[in-house]
Amino acid sequence: MAKTYKSKAMAALHENVSDLYRVGMIDKKTMRKFDAACLTPVRKLSPSAIRRIRTKADVSQAVFAAHLNVTVGVVSKWERGEKIPSGPAAKLLTLASIRGIDAIA
Repeated sequence: MAKTYKSKAMAALHENVSDLYRVGMIDKKTMRKFDAACLTPVRKLSPSAIRRIRTKADVSQAVFAAHLNVTVGVVSKWERGEKIPSGPAAKLLTLASIRGIDAIA
């Protein structure tokens, strides 16, 4: 999966710093900290926030589930608060909340 940065500027900056790491001008610990600062952080989304992302995109739970590569039942449980998204799904939901569903489609 490709890295998703906070902005295009952060992506360009990360590329330059990665080059410095490759030639030995930056140590591994510094590079890890920089990676964490550049990548989009995962947000904890409420059930209503997850539903808003889906309804704003005007898609059904089935279509939304297909975009996230999960089952319809999982989307339903997220929207009812019975389950909390984690892992890659949480990251994709965060990106969709920031940039819209087109960012993950």
